[in-house]
Amino acid sequence: MALNVEFVGRTYPASSPYLVGREKIREFATAIGDANPVSHDLEAARALGYRDVVAPPTFAFVLTHTAMGQAMFDPDLGLDYARVVHGEQRFAYDRPIVAGEELTVQAVIEGIRAVAGNDMLTLRAEVIDAAGERVVTAHSVIVARGTAQEE
Repeated sequence: MALNVEFVGRTYPASSPYLVGREKIREFATAIGDANPVSHDLEAARALGYRDVVAPPTFAFVLTHTAMGQAMFDPDLGLDYARVVHGEQRFAYDRPIVAGEELTVQAVIEGIRAVAGNDMLTLRAEVIDAAGERVVTAHSVIVARGTAQEE
């Protein structure tokens, strides 16, 4: 089943606030093999001017995945998740994520297109801090294999 192109531009409600935990950052950094002291050692982070440990750049996926899931699992979109592969992921940072912050995420469907019999779903997620300032923008391309209806 092809994706519903009328969903392009649809914005989903902001996520509940996520409190970024120091141990979550340390665990994530350890899991991905990031030994940078600013993600593990409070004093190392403070020595560089941060108030707490700093999340590795891909930590934003922890926050954005759930928000983007609102779009991916919207039944009216028509995405067959059994056919999905992750096509692309990138992050554009305004500043690093630091432990102790409370962040929300809002997801938007930016595009839907057919390529070689596959549907390509482009999603954008804006991560916002408690002051309303953008921290990072995540862009994801989800590929639904063999679902596109070629014209």
